[in-house]
Amino acid sequence: MRVMVIIKANAASEAGVLPGQKMLTEMGKFNEELVKAGVMLAGEGLHPSSKGKRVRFEGASKTVIDGPFAETKELIAGFWLWQVRSIEEAVEWVKRIPAPNEGDPGYGEASEIEIRPVGSLEDFGEDFTPELREQEERLRAQIEEQQKA
Repeated sequence: MRVMVIIKANAASEAGVLPGQKMLTEMGKFNEELVKAGVMLAGEGLHPSSKGKRVRFEGASKTVIDGPFAETKELIAGFWLWQVRSIEEAVEWVKRIPAPNEGDPGYGEASEIEIRPVGSLEDFGEDFTPELREQEERLRAQIEEQQKA
């Protein structure tokens, strides 16, 4: 099962404050554990929402909205994509994520990490026709080739 582990933003991440060397070292060690265990597929931090944009779809109308966006607790500061046996295994890994150290940005501030299963082609049922399945497999193969190049 694949899961996306979503690191929620806080005031420090939205202000563009980066973690200190101690936190980066601890996160590097944690990421090494994930890779060695065959769990980590991808992981990245995101710039603050002030550097982002949203596109609102309303009927045929599309409106671009510049950041920053309100409701920091609803924003994403980073993510991992993990391959695990169960959501319970993902929870156990999340419990091992290093917490901010004293002096680090966001230290002492409550934070949340969300775990969401990634959908699979089977979730679409009969609407995902053999033709659509073939197209999806072809596109995934092209993406994989592009990443190798």
